Amino acid sequence: MPPPRTPQIPVVVLAGFLGSGKTTLLNHLLRNRAGTRIGVIVNDFGAIEIDAMTVSGQVGSTVSLGNGCLCCAVDASELDTFLETLTRPSARLDVIVIEASGLAEPQELVRMLLASDNPHILYGGLVEVVDAAEFDATRQRHPELDRHLAVADLVVLNKTDRVEEDERERLRATVAELSGPAAVISAEHGRIDPELLFDPALRPDGEEMAGQLSFEDLLRQEECDEHEECDGHGHADHLHAAYESVDFTADVPMDPRRFMAFLDSRPEGLYRIKGFVDFGAGDGDNSYALHAVGRFLRFAPRPWARGEQRLTQLVMIGAGIDADALTAGLAACRAEPEPDAADTERAMWGVLRYVPEPARDGDAGGRCSRRTGRGRGGVASSGRGA
Repeated sequence: MPPPRTPQIPVVVLAGFLGSGKTTLLNHLLRNRAGTRIGVIVNDFGAIEIDAMTVSGQVGSTVSLGNGCLCCAVDASELDTFLETLTRPSARLDVIVIEASGLAEPQELVRMLLASDNPHILYGGLVEVVDAAEFDATRQRHPELDRHLAVADLVVLNKTDRVEEDERERLRATVAELSGPAAVISAEHGRIDPELLFDPALRPDGEEMAGQLSFEDLLRQEECDEHEECDGHGHADHLHAAYESVDFTADVPMDPRRFMAFLDSRPEGLYRIKGFVDFGAGDGDNSYALHAVGRFLRFAPRPWARGEQRLTQLVMIGAGIDADALTAGLAACRAEPEPDAADTERAMWGVLRYVPEPARDGDAGGRCSRRTGRGRGGVASSGRGA
């Protein structure tokens, strides 16, 4: 299967009850995008405080934020229409963030994304924002919060500066118990490292010119001044400390059955896995791009380039993860020196289940792929378990 002609755009769902700080987090992402062009779909009709632009009331409109980013205010029923608008090549976006209404069922938005026929999008995870200072009160007012946490891929325990350390630990333990395998990170004022959610865009065409002070730079510096914690890269380093990143490289092919067993049993707190996998005799013609977010998993085969070194190269991102255990687990997935070809070919079916459906004429790729059976529920072809 040929790879998509154009890169797919990850779509991140940002959810949380009113007052949790999800709009503050979204504004932080927009101010610290580092050249990444972000498309924003607002289902909350709240204020996006960028360039003094207010989204409220502008349902069905698309507004340029003046910094390479776009914003749409939509009704949930119009989601597919605006995803089509934002994924057009002319929009030139790198990532799309959907800010869900404070009273929305985030699981339904995720179902819509996974069932979408838009070949240009890729599920980027469900991020649930929780107000640490009001957690117990919110949970009492909205018992469905437990259900929202149970389906989240990443939980941001926000406003932790407003609670004492002992209370912080209690809340973190409670949220971790309710969210199961999801990664849980703490934040103040909605400030998280954008690289936790998406990769920074590389712009070789020089569109983002180094050394030119932009409005975005001024906003970032203003944010640093307000909180008095930016010293060189100190602010970024502080945000990066909230999660861990583990690299793995192997010059020996991976055994597909062992590798899938590793993915099915990956530990709690592991949020993203990205990279390329060499399955050796399982498919000697292709390297397999791997995209895993929470319980969502997708492989995309691409032909090996002539003379390309055949490696497995992976990056794992999460919170509270054991780097040594992850590395050891992957090392144990290496194939035997002379694997049985027929058995390896049968084992590849476990991988191919997570390859997008073949593209139709005129499409750039297949439908969004599946979630694994890790944690709660089994494998679903285009949705998430309850």
